[in-house]
Amino acid sequence: MEDKNCSTKVETAIYPGSFDPVTNGHLDIIERASKIFPQLVVAVLSNPQKTPLFTLEERKEMLQKSTEHLPNVQIETFSGLLVRFARQKGCRIIIRGLRAISDYEYETQIAIINRKMAPEIETLFLPTSSEYSYLNSTVVKEIARFGGCLA
Repeated sequence: MEDKNCSTKVETAIYPGSFDPVTNGHLDIIERASKIFPQLVVAVLSNPQKTPLFTLEERKEMLQKSTEHLPNVQIETFSGLLVRFARQKGCRIIIRGLRAISDYEYETQIAIINRKMAPEIETLFLPTSSEYSYLNSTVVKEIARFGGCLA
């Protein structure tokens, strides 16, 4: 029997980031979001204001290798406004991972700005799994710079 109260709307979600480098925390969010949405676009940001450790192409390749077992995930690169890119891709849902309360404060501000520019696009927050909540790309780069390992 079909439930008439539940909609079966199919949406493509977008998970943006610099992914410099990709971390297990990023992969955790990608894995979980790929189970929720039929299509997930992982959008690798090219930000000319920053000097990344890895090139845009290297970051894209890292993500492609790390997600090749997920057939509904596609890796794209972009620059400029996220909401503009999301519209181009037909995405109405932005996924953001949260590690801590400080992430929530920052991400909420960005979500409000995005909503003002593109009211049809929603931002959904996924808390990072506890085993990855201490990770971010800056910490990973710093540990690697000094020859440390988190494995």
